[in-house]
Amino acid sequence: MPVELRDLRWAIVASEHRSLRQAAETLKIKQSTLSRCLRDLEYGLGSTLFERTNGGTRPTIEGQEFLDAARRIVVDTEAMASRIKTRSRGESGRLTIGIHASLSAGNLRATLIDHRHRFPDVDTHLVDGARDHLISDLFGSTIDIAFVAEPNPRWSDRSLLVWSERLVVALPENHPLTARNVVHWGELRHETLLLSQHGPGPEFHKLLVSKMGASDPCPVLRHDVALDRLLTLVGAGWGVLLALEGATGATYPGVTFREVHDAEGPTRLSFRAYWRQANSNPSLRPFLDLLRERYPDLSAAPSAG
Repeated sequence: MPVELRDLRWAIVASEHRSLRQAAETLKIKQSTLSRCLRDLEYGLGSTLFERTNGGTRPTIEGQEFLDAARRIVVDTEAMASRIKTRSRGESGRLTIGIHASLSAGNLRATLIDHRHRFPDVDTHLVDGARDHLISDLFGSTIDIAFVAEPNPRWSDRSLLVWSERLVVALPENHPLTARNVVHWGELRHETLLLSQHGPGPEFHKLLVSKMGASDPCPVLRHDVALDRLLTLVGAGWGVLLALEGATGATYPGVTFREVHDAEGPTRLSFRAYWRQANSNPSLRPFLDLLRERYPDLSAAPSAG
């Protein structure tokens, strides 16, 4: 005879009250309904689970063993149901995010902190990479969403314009340009520029060429290392480094940051969130809702959906 979860719950309540009348009142059912349920359960199991006396209803030895197992089953089933519900609502599970720039400060860091505060049971996994690498990961469904400097002609699926960040230059602390409040592009012409193959390094080089009007506007040393390694080299006097304002939230020995300006003011790099419409990960939707909430003036962009 199959035993239903309802029968287990009713038997547990009956054992806790030691009175069928009180148990029935707790369950908001008739006493006769509860009594019949328990007898049918005993008949189906071929064992007496409760000893019925004038003093009340008490579990037998077999009944106590059955009830111990019943409690474990009910607790495990309810926990599983709760996990499935939160998973389907995107309140738990795993979300893989591709990042293209430093997050020691700025909008990306604030967004990730907000998401973690709202959905602490979501396991957020970060993947660092260059723009083309992250877009390939999106195509291959190895990440759920990526924050990448725009524009990206390879991408024809969903995207949302989110924020822009000011460009800064990292200088050795004794560099003459640290005496200025801001640095203009032309002042970098004779500097040795350290450039990372990771993150927005290629975008920085394109900006450098467009702002200074030459294919080789200054000496460039490319390194296949992360930003923090290059900032260490800046502090050691190996050169200067272009970065985004999100990198200024951490302190690096011997390094000073200054904004980079052109004739119109601070130079900025815009970012988009990219994701696949066909992505079925439930944890993605609440994250997208959070993005639109944080940037309501951008939520109606034609490419966002």
